[in-house]
Formats: sequence, structure tokens, C-alpha cells
Amino acid sequence: MNSTILHIEDDPEIGSWVSDFLTGRGYEVIWLNSGQNVMEHMGQADLVLLDIMLPGLDGYTIGQRLKQKYPDKPIMMLTARTSMEDKLQGLSFADDYMTKPYHPDELEARIQILLRRSGVVSVDLMQLGHLKLDRKVNLIMNTETDTEIVLTGKQFHIFMYFLDHPNQILTQRQIYEAVWEDLYIKGDRTLMVHIRHLREKIEVDPSHPKLIETIRGIGYRLKL
Repeated sequence: MNSTILHIEDDPEIGSWVSDFLTGRGYEVIWLNSGQNVMEHMGQADLVLLDIMLPGLDGYTIGQRLKQKYPDKPIMMLTARTSMEDKLQGLSFADDYMTKPYHPDELEARIQILLRRSGVVSVDLMQLGHLKLDRKVNLIMNTETDTEIVLTGKQFHIFMYFLDHPNQILTQRQIYEAVWEDLYIKGDRTLMVHIRHLREKIEVDPSHPKLIETIRGIGYRLKL
């Protein structure tokens, strides 16, 4: 069964665009332009996307009320408000806070993370840009070419370690010692070589990687 997203957004252009995108990715979308009738739809919703600036009650008030009544339903704030005060206020009840403009693939990746945390989506299945992964059977598919991506044991282990720590800056020592289960020696290029070969298989353009980002002088980060 497809996951149902409740999207509360009063801007018709943004609301239509997000609904069309998520529907195209296989989600059921309920789009409301205010929080007036939101409680009527919460029983169907697996996740809530919530704007702050809304007619009537604002997103903060709506979100706080939803979280009090439905504490297990993930809420993502999706807003143009970028100040730290706004983010802290939103994250006092919401599970994630994403500012506009944003890339649609990042939006879906964050939705997938929240759905997995809440148990709605199996942790074994996930979509990451052009990649479709089934960790239960160690299968990675390129959805653009409809071909399987075959990784070596170490490449797969490295990639899974990144997936378990999305958007986190990981040092070379952390990755090496987790994958090789051995002490990391500064200057050892083994990890660098494996990540280069991994990028050649999973990146659309390995010379300009979008998934595995190099953090100069520190290590790497998987960007979702």
C-alpha cells in the first residue's frame, strides 16, 4: 500500500507542484490550503508536510496540536522561514524542518527517512535519487537505465555505512575502522581508492559526485 502524505500549503503553485511530484513518485497526497479540516484527514495520513504561513491558524499552532494528539505521526515543516528562531520553534514539535527552495529528490529522501523511522516504510527498501535499494537482498538498481549496480563487498559495506549515517560528516578514520574493523593509519589511501571506485558505479557523473560529498581535510558525507 502506498504511503499517504497530508500536505498543508496555501500557495497554489507550490501545493500543486509538490502534490504532482509526490503523486508521480507513487504517494497518495491529500492537499489542504489551510489547517481548518486537518483533523478529519489525520487518520489516513502517514506523514504531514506543513507550511508556517497559513490563513487562520499558523503552522506552529497546527503542528503543536497535531503532535499532541498524534505523537507518532511524523511532521515535516516545509517553509520559506529560514531564521534560527523559526527553525528552533518548528523543531520543538516537528521531526524535520526543510526550507524553500529545495530539490525534490531531497524532499523525497527526507520523507523516506521519516517514514522508515515511524515504521511505515520498510528499512530494507529505499529510493535515493536514481538509485533503488533493497538491503534485504543486497540489490541496487539504477532506475534511469534499469540495470543492476554490482558492488564489491567492501564497496557495499562502505555505501551501507553512509546510508546508516545520512547527512553526517564522517571522518576517514570512522569509515575505515567501521568497514575494515582495523585501526586506521593516517595517510592510508585504501579508503580513498574504494570510494573512487564506488562513485564510478553509483554516481551519474563520478567526476562531479552528488551523492558522496568530499569534506576537504575531514572525510565524506552522503547528501540526502
